Amino acid sequence: MANGDNEDNAATLLWELHEYIQERRISGPEGHSYISSAPRGTVAHPGLPYDSATDDYVRASVQEVVEHTRSVNPDAGLPPRVQDTYAWMREHTEHAPEEDQFRSEVIAYRQSLEHAIRIGDDKVVRPHRCPKCRTFGLMWMAAASKAVCTNTDCSNREGLSSRFTLARLAHEHVTARKKLRNVSAT
Repeated sequence: MANGDNEDNAATLLWELHEYIQERRISGPEGHSYISSAPRGTVAHPGLPYDSATDDYVRASVQEVVEHTRSVNPDAGLPPRVQDTYAWMREHTEHAPEEDQFRSEVIAYRQSLEHAIRIGDDKVVRPHRCPKCRTFGLMWMAAASKAVCTNTDCSNREGLSSRFTLARLAHEHVTARKKLRNVSAT
């Protein structure tokens, strides 16, 4: 099932981020914002022994899925483990209206793109067609946090390359897969 594939990929990447936090505990000053061993004033709050930004990111990703799932099914509870988040969402939204299931699939796919980019794989945007000109050639622009079309004929009113959010790419991708499923079902 296509929806399950998106969720499995997102779950795997989310689990990798979660494991990253657990395996890379910070044990010395080299993992914090300071690297000098020169004398310094007393620290009011000692540095955290883990990457709090990644931890916050994982929590926010799970929270988004939980909020969406509970909006569809208020009795859903919580996913038992981080790696079960997307399967839990699918289970608790399987009888929801089609638009809610579609939204679940878009969230899972967008988050899988976000997780991959967070891990360092920015090539995940390349296989997607540009939503504007429909050609391949999207590149990830980290500074803008957007995918940029490399087609020189694809630009906005100011003459700049067209840019797209991961949410837009996910929506386009899930819509195309849904159309493909509907065609193959007939």
